[in-house]
Amino acid sequence: MPQRVEETASALIRLADDARARFGHLGEAQLNWRPAPEQWSIAQCFEHLITIQSDYLPKLEELADASRTPSFWERVSPLSGMFGRMLIRSLDPSNTRKSKAVARSLPPSSDIDAQVIERFHAHQDELASHLRALPTSLDPTKVVITSPLLGFVTYSLDDCMTIFVIHGRRHFAQAERVLAAMG
Repeated sequence: MPQRVEETASALIRLADDARARFGHLGEAQLNWRPAPEQWSIAQCFEHLITIQSDYLPKLEELADASRTPSFWERVSPLSGMFGRMLIRSLDPSNTRKSKAVARSLPPSSDIDAQVIERFHAHQDELASHLRALPTSLDPTKVVITSPLLGFVTYSLDDCMTIFVIHGRRHFAQAERVLAAMG
């Protein structure tokens, strides 16, 4: 497990560093510019990631301090592997099909302050720290967690770590497209 966690934590930090390098110099107006009313701005892409990933922090804390008891559904769901694979496929940056975000994970439609990239960087550091705090004896392929967004969706911690990285890369690529459209 330590190698898998470290690979994920390092990928999250690299993504944060890349976001700072690519978008950190932009002002509030540029970060909030949208190519079309139904499309997200750069700021919204990163605010969305902060919002969703923050919902996982309590779950990771419970795993780290061994206070977590798996729910009945986490113990018996025959669909966990399928849900994990489905999410990984749908969130992969190479998948160009648009996905609809769950309502409570939507970023605000109003302007987001120019510190969003720095907040994203700090958040990725925090998420990486939470992952590194997990017990080394934990097998991420055997630990099943419930999605904080959809209570019937379960997947392995291993799939969750993959989702953290690919979901971040997907929205980073989306932000790059917004920047390119901005000219």
